[in-house]
Amino acid sequence: MWILSLFLLIILAGSAYAGSLKLFTLDKMNPANVLNSLLVLLLFFTLLIVAYSFGYFPQSIAAPFMMIIYTAVAGFFFGYASRLFRDRSDSGTILYQNRSFWVDHAPNLLAAALIIFGFYRTSILTDLPVTGIRVTSGLSLIGFGLFNWTLKAVPEFRSKGVLLLDRLIHWPDVISWHWHEESVLAIEYTVKVGEEERIKQFTTAIPVSDRKEIEMVLKSKMDEFADERQEKLFNGEKTDH
Repeated sequence: MWILSLFLLIILAGSAYAGSLKLFTLDKMNPANVLNSLLVLLLFFTLLIVAYSFGYFPQSIAAPFMMIIYTAVAGFFFGYASRLFRDRSDSGTILYQNRSFWVDHAPNLLAAALIIFGFYRTSILTDLPVTGIRVTSGLSLIGFGLFNWTLKAVPEFRSKGVLLLDRLIHWPDVISWHWHEESVLAIEYTVKVGEEERIKQFTTAIPVSDRKEIEMVLKSKMDEFADERQEKLFNGEKTDH
């Protein structure tokens, strides 16, 4: 048993480290990727169920296998949450964020519910017997809840950059902004893809009553980092040539 416990600790630490690395960002996801991933997972677990039904995947193997899966998921989301918290701490103070119940408080309530249910699932605080499956599945729920708690659905305009989901866009990387619609703000920024600098854009809803506030923030930061932005764009053009 101690060998399995040690192995699970190694899996937890390794997956947490992988989640803390900036190898993956949510803006790389698209409907096709999500659908294909869900289909692969569905096929994988369907095969496991079939194998279990025919006796090729007995309980003695299924239980440790699922514990490993739960532990890997828990570690990954623990690491991902720590990365988001670190980015938020390093990005400075909030200058503007579109706050409302549905985009700010409702996700936090859902995250809190996941964390509480995760603790309940571990059976540590109940009279139910504590098992490896319950502990690891509870940890996976807690990790996913922490990830949801640290992930914000709307951009945060901070003193050192714009925090967009799990990506911190530094102010020198913001090249322009304009009003796409009366209450929709569009921001163009550069991002490094391999060895190339590419221009991307995101849009976000801004209440009409907050237009002056966000315009002041953007104008101030665009002026503050104008020299760094020009130098970066100039160096990028020289590299292309």
